[in-house]
Amino acid sequence: MIEINIPGRGYYRLKHVLLDLNGTIALDGELLGGVEERLARLRALIDIWLVSADTFGSATALGNKLGVKVSVLPEGGESARKLEIVKKLGRDSTVCVGNGSNDAAMLESAAVGICVIGGEGASGIALRASAVVVNSIDAALDLLLNTTRLVATLRR
Repeated sequence: MIEINIPGRGYYRLKHVLLDLNGTIALDGELLGGVEERLARLRALIDIWLVSADTFGSATALGNKLGVKVSVLPEGGESARKLEIVKKLGRDSTVCVGNGSNDAAMLESAAVGICVIGGEGASGIALRASAVVVNSIDAALDLLLNTTRLVATLRR
């Protein structure tokens, strides 16, 4: 669990991180550099989930490689399904990381929503739904590994 007090926002007990796969931690189905090492460190602190419509057919293999839980979504209604997962895990204890339009609902509903502008870009809807916007998945994961950065960004 990651415990963090953000002045003006409140105290958080974060138990889960829900990561969109393609465009967020992978590009064209291939894991981005730096992700595996950071997730290995993060796994000791928080429960990690990958969520994907699995466009490139690599979600299960990547999840196994990373030692994290994977939820492969059927085609259609991905946004609602991602939101449903956040609700099941608990909005107040879940961090979401994504970049696409179908990530917006989960980003907005989570305790902390982080939008990643990576090689695929990021949708404007996801940007507006997020508490934090970063330029790489490494930066997003580092916010959770060094929560002082998150406090500095989100304090009011």
